[in-house]
Amino acid sequence: MNQEVLLRPLELSDKSVLAKLANNKKIWDNLRDYIPFPYNDEDADFFINQTQQENPQQNFAITFNGELCGVIGVILQQDVYRKSAEIGYWIGEPFWGNGIASQAVRLITEYGFNSLDLQRIYAGIFEFNIASMKVLEKNGFEEEGIFKNAIFKNGKLYNEHRFYRLKSI
Repeated sequence: MNQEVLLRPLELSDKSVLAKLANNKKIWDNLRDYIPFPYNDEDADFFINQTQQENPQQNFAITFNGELCGVIGVILQQDVYRKSAEIGYWIGEPFWGNGIASQAVRLITEYGFNSLDLQRIYAGIFEFNIASMKVLEKNGFEEEGIFKNAIFKNGKLYNEHRFYRLKSI
């Protein structure tokens, strides 16, 4: 498979495609509640404008053969945790099953370690999101632990599986 996955800054011209892809309950069910659902053009516009203020850049469009297909980002931690970041990502449903998330996680991990001088990158995955756990494992992330009943989503409690990867020395 010679499909090209790239990360690039989000642009205002991404607004309608971003809103269309993100307005999907199957995606939202695996995301934090601060991401709105339903997701509309105004939400996309707000998010894109927010990402354009970032320095350093932390959130990126994921493109597949030049087409916007999702979003990935790092949440830089503060204070004594400043050498760590949490990653988050989602892929639009029409693009599922193409290995895009695995390639995007590889790219954001390289960016975090090489450009942001991070030493540790981690992700918290909802217990039912097996596909995302496999994406992380393919990229050398290890399961660090299970946080029991740590997530309250859609009126139910779920475990969070925490994965991490350390920068190679």
